Amino acid sequence: MALNDKRLQALRSKPIPGKHTDGQGLYIKVTEQGGMYWQWRLRTPKETVVSYGTYPDVGLAEARECHRRAREQRRNGVHPNEAKRAARLAQQLASDNSFESVAREWFNTRRSEWAPSYGDKIIRRLEVDIFPHVGKLPVTDIQPPVMLTALRRIEARGAIETAHRALENCCQVFRYAVVTGRIQSDPTRDLKGALRKPMVKHMPAITAPSELAALLRAIDGYSGTHVVRSALRLAPMLMLRPSELRFARWEEFDLDSATWTIPAARMKRQRAGKLNGEPHVVPLPSQAVAVLRDLIQLTGPTGLVFRGERDHERAMSENTVNAALRRMGYDTSTQMTGHGFRATARTILDERLGFDRNVIEAQLAHSVSDSLGRAYNRTNFHEQRRKMLQAWADYLDGIRDGGNIVAANFQRAA
Repeated sequence: MALNDKRLQALRSKPIPGKHTDGQGLYIKVTEQGGMYWQWRLRTPKETVVSYGTYPDVGLAEARECHRRAREQRRNGVHPNEAKRAARLAQQLASDNSFESVAREWFNTRRSEWAPSYGDKIIRRLEVDIFPHVGKLPVTDIQPPVMLTALRRIEARGAIETAHRALENCCQVFRYAVVTGRIQSDPTRDLKGALRKPMVKHMPAITAPSELAALLRAIDGYSGTHVVRSALRLAPMLMLRPSELRFARWEEFDLDSATWTIPAARMKRQRAGKLNGEPHVVPLPSQAVAVLRDLIQLTGPTGLVFRGERDHERAMSENTVNAALRRMGYDTSTQMTGHGFRATARTILDERLGFDRNVIEAQLAHSVSDSLGRAYNRTNFHEQRRKMLQAWADYLDGIRDGGNIVAANFQRAA
């Protein structure tokens, strides 16, 4: 017999545990404690129960309507429970789909792939330049002009490259919103070409041998601390990034074999390369070994090679080398920087001394490829780099001392 309101009220006042059917598979299950649950038992490859709520919160008419819709879904090949889960997910996404919320969700799914410093830059860029303007807007409501207005604010302060990076990050957020079902398409795809192109600005670097010779003589006469003077002498010779040099530790050096092994974690690489990559092995020219043997008496034999002046447990500041260059009279915005020593070496070794570009790139810790695009292992050039760095150190000594250095004497030495 079909259920009616009178019978349901009777079951509520005097519960009769069990299943009380209404028809077409719908029943109300009464428990020993008096709970009353609307249900439909489906026999599919695996038996499941579809629930419609509890009585009296869900009355008879509403339960029958829920059951009708569930049977219709079943006829259309959709499991009612799967449909409910999809509806709950859609409701959840609809209630939490602001740009900032989606962006932070995207960031948390990707951050494990990035080095911490890189991830910090991304989230900081969004927090400073994007969230204040569009963060509270639902991603479904953001149109290209809205994003362009936010990006123009970055352009207006002259940070053209930052604007392009912010656009790239926003594009990644919107693509994530697409694949998670929040929006149908990425509104930033229409902004390609809308921003001004950034002007390529290279680190200032000296590339004329005569000017480099003057700088080397200035380094020899530098009156600062012994630690800083040693860093200044090594920077031109070894072609490393300033961070790779200033965080050097004595445990990484084998001065007897003239080798410095920099751990992968300290190299400029993606997170996977930092965690699983090979270390960068630097063959040391005899002049570098001499500088280090002298310095080890002061800061060795363990710990930081270039320790801070006030705090010996911390490396010297990232601005120390540039500050020393300024003290010697070099404008770090137009003439020379600590990072510029890399460009100096690369230019002269290639254009004037004729060394193999692949060997130069390997020493710079850049990825080099063969004709098929496969990356070489940087250690394959170890002996070539040892010869090149020794020739380079000899060349630096020669021009510093005013010798008549003939480029041909160094060509193809590697």
